[in-house]
Amino acid sequence: MSEQTFRTLGVPTPLQTVLAKQGIDSPFPIQVDTLPDTLAGKDVLGRGKTGSGKTLAFCLPMVARLSGSLAGGRRRPGRPLGLILAPTRELATQITATLEPLASAYGMRATTIFGGISQNRQVAALKEGVDIVVATPGRLEDLMKQGFLHLDAIEITVLDEADHMADLGFLPIVTRILNATPAGGQRLLFSATLDNGVDKLVNKFLVNEVLHSVDEANSPVAAMTHHVFEVQSAEAKKQLIHALASGTGRRILFMRTKHHAKKLARELTESGIPAVDLHGNLSQPQRDRNLEAFSNGSVKVLVATDVAARGVHVDDVELVIHVDPPMEHKAYLHRSGRTARAGSEGDVVTICLPVQQKDLAALLRKADIKVTPEAVTKDSESVKALIGEVAAYVKPAPREHKPQGGGTSTGKNAQRKRAMRENSGSNAARPARVTRDGQPARDRSGRPATRQGHTGSANGQARTARPARQSHRASR
Repeated sequence: MSEQTFRTLGVPTPLQTVLAKQGIDSPFPIQVDTLPDTLAGKDVLGRGKTGSGKTLAFCLPMVARLSGSLAGGRRRPGRPLGLILAPTRELATQITATLEPLASAYGMRATTIFGGISQNRQVAALKEGVDIVVATPGRLEDLMKQGFLHLDAIEITVLDEADHMADLGFLPIVTRILNATPAGGQRLLFSATLDNGVDKLVNKFLVNEVLHSVDEANSPVAAMTHHVFEVQSAEAKKQLIHALASGTGRRILFMRTKHHAKKLARELTESGIPAVDLHGNLSQPQRDRNLEAFSNGSVKVLVATDVAARGVHVDDVELVIHVDPPMEHKAYLHRSGRTARAGSEGDVVTICLPVQQKDLAALLRKADIKVTPEAVTKDSESVKALIGEVAAYVKPAPREHKPQGGGTSTGKNAQRKRAMRENSGSNAARPARVTRDGQPARDRSGRPATRQGHTGSANGQARTARPARQSHRASR
């Protein structure tokens, strides 16, 4: 059988051109399997590991099929024709990045909707009219309730990483959203597993669905090599982390808590290894900025909590490090799936202290990962092999000094506050008040009044002004 191409699979020529410009010439297995059915309008249940190419597998048919519907200029405000649901804002953003070049080939508009930021820009886009919405469930339902978005014109609905939506408790909202879409529309559902209620979604909303499973639901990516590095102390662990982070390629370090992720990223940066963090405490602009720095290669180390285990889709991540072993085996697989993506090879390291050995062994058995633990130090040969070429030292930028007193204000406000503090001592001279016509204000006794309404000391004698710095020192 001859090798399949996007042309032989039925992908329209304008979309083939977009893919060719991006250097995408050969379809991945999940695209080869699903495209004939999705382009034909069938409901599809796709089971494939992250990194298998499923984003293109549903974006291509979404654009190809809706392009025909838009031929008559049917775009209406607040009534899109296509809907893609994703569990996290990071994933929604990256789906949109894949979708937009394809949509623009037909003059179609797409927009991204998620929480954590003001809805004004999202509402404005909906009012202008969009063809495809990529959204997280919570904010999407909010806009539906406010009347800014209606799903009665939806022709194609995609659920990406449905099992992660179940893990996050989104299935009731997803069910309500799907109930608002027309019953006759095409529905595509992609999920690594069918547990936690995903099977109920399939049974209720997919009609005569075609199942495509590229690899087993819980199998690790074949090109992924797993390592367990055992260390004897917290200090040895810290040294190992810094060593593994010092290579020239992209690497993601996973932590359990937001606080520790932020702290480790700062420590690495201060030691000459630029790093950014990604976790739930960041604002959306901070998330976007940090992820962009990691994606464009200006920073090679990303320190993340599990919020990034599914939401970060960056190619050429050569090493994933479980600094803190995850709590359960599914999290291990999803974290590890950040490397060895799209046919590339990659390594996964789990760092293990003596007290964690028993729990880690049980977790790896559940994940069906067979690996022999190895006692190491930062200088072990197996560690050096994973580090590869050591990146050049990067001098950290000077840290901003907070104003005295622990404040965080900057600019004119900070200057104003400092001036007020420095002039707040009991012996500081107070400026005189003036009236609207510029004349000195007077108190009831006829003496010039200060801004606080005082003339000086209690006995009416004016205080002698002292230097502000001396006054500030005295007031401490």
